[in-house]
Amino acid sequence: MLKKPKPVPCILTVKDVFSLSPHMVRVVFTAPELESRPLGCEGANCKIFIPNKKQNPEDLIEQILNGPRPTVRTYTVRNFRKDVLELDIDFVIHSNGGPASNFAMNAKPGDFLGFRGPSDVKIKDYYADWYLLAADMSAIPVVAATLEKLPRNAMGMAIIEVQSEDDIQNIDAPMGINMNWLIHSNPHKQSRAQEAMIRAKKFPEGIIQTCIAGESGVIKSLRKFFKDETQIPNDDIYISGYWKIGLIEDEHQAQKRLEK
Repeated sequence: MLKKPKPVPCILTVKDVFSLSPHMVRVVFTAPELESRPLGCEGANCKIFIPNKKQNPEDLIEQILNGPRPTVRTYTVRNFRKDVLELDIDFVIHSNGGPASNFAMNAKPGDFLGFRGPSDVKIKDYYADWYLLAADMSAIPVVAATLEKLPRNAMGMAIIEVQSEDDIQNIDAPMGINMNWLIHSNPHKQSRAQEAMIRAKKFPEGIIQTCIAGESGVIKSLRKFFKDETQIPNDDIYISGYWKIGLIEDEHQAQKRLEK
């Protein structure tokens, strides 16, 4: 099978910035090139390239295309309004933040970064009798976008772990989704609360689809659980480690490649 060609990189310009909660910021970007991006890409991955302080947009594109590779991070398209060429990316804010978090904390209209994407969405078709969704703060955008795309008569459970009660978000989930918010104030210490809830749940009969993402140590254990202790087919399971305690993204991605 031929590999799908990578989308051509472009420059996104900051249009607006919103504080969603104490630990999450939404940056609204715009670019004429967004006209070519597909509708319905909410929840898909994208790559963002962080410029250095002295770079202009042309230099950043040149570096993305020809190297040396600039600082790159993987994020999720939270909202896409093609009619007005706006794309939202939500950033978790860390006290000892990395390049992307620092960009978001200091972002103002007119700032820019490089963009490549989006990739394919995680769940393309919704056909389950029951849905299971779980996320820590890094994965709220993909789970929130998925919840908002579910059929309005969907049934299931969502478990979302945040750092404080003030980080709980309003998500337009179907009425049949049981929303569970867990508080875990120290994201640098592994939490097993989500896993415990999932293991304790008696799954109903019928087709089940999952959308689960978060810290890789937790995800590894959950992946083993689904493989060894459930009958859910692999094609109906989306589960992914988005980060790992103690590793920056490049180190985490290298580790994931070794574990495949």
